[in-house]
Amino acid sequence: MYRPTMTSAARPATFTVGAIDEHGVMQPTPIAGEHPLTIYVDKREILTIMTLGAAPEALVIGYLRNQRLISSIEEVVSVQVDWEVNACSVVTRNGLQNLDEKMAKRTKTTGCGEGTVFGDLMAEIDSVHLRDDVALKQETLFAMLNNVRIHESIYKQAGAVHGCALARIKDGAILTFVEDVGRHNAVDAIAGWMWLEGVSGDDKIFYTTGRLTSEMVIKAAQMRIPVLVSRSGLTQMGYSIAEQVGITMIGRAVNKHYLLFTSAQRLRA
Repeated sequence: MYRPTMTSAARPATFTVGAIDEHGVMQPTPIAGEHPLTIYVDKREILTIMTLGAAPEALVIGYLRNQRLISSIEEVVSVQVDWEVNACSVVTRNGLQNLDEKMAKRTKTTGCGEGTVFGDLMAEIDSVHLRDDVALKQETLFAMLNNVRIHESIYKQAGAVHGCALARIKDGAILTFVEDVGRHNAVDAIAGWMWLEGVSGDDKIFYTTGRLTSEMVIKAAQMRIPVLVSRSGLTQMGYSIAEQVGITMIGRAVNKHYLLFTSAQRLRA
């Protein structure tokens, strides 16, 4: 299985600072990390993102994937992260196609902070076809939610982050769990991990702590994931796109409560 040449430059997830509690006592308190990371592709600056820095190489690969700037992991020769200059240098095999055209058309998203999507937000969405022969049992959904609940997380230590998980539809087992200061970063890091590990999305569940906006639905569809679950709510555009592409969208999912919004045929009560 092909893997580009990469650094392994994860930053510490938390840092300890002093905070005074309600009794006037100084308490050592963990807080989430946050670092600027400027992405350069073939020596051209693309943008700067703010990240926890837990999986920067997978994040950058997933970002380029979800922005449709690259179409396969084989296009990437190397990914080098250097925190001394807060930069990531990506070298591709053949350069990025139509980059000027895509960068000229940007959509500011509703992500934490200010997310940006390059090119047409709905480009190629009509060509997405998701598997309809997979079924998620309600008991498996509850098992997955419990797996997320008991998962050791940065949020439990420090708060201030969003978490995303990729799980199997057949048993709810979590394959990877990523947290970052923005939910879109966590989605992109999982997308990058899937490419690096050769993992298909067509029989998986994508879980997020964040709301289900249009961009979140589009990214899940691009990863060919048929079931999207959130402990939060959703937006009208997210709902409309989920209906259009046939994603099973489940919101307000906590413990044994959920609301099923679209493509109910995949959920077996």
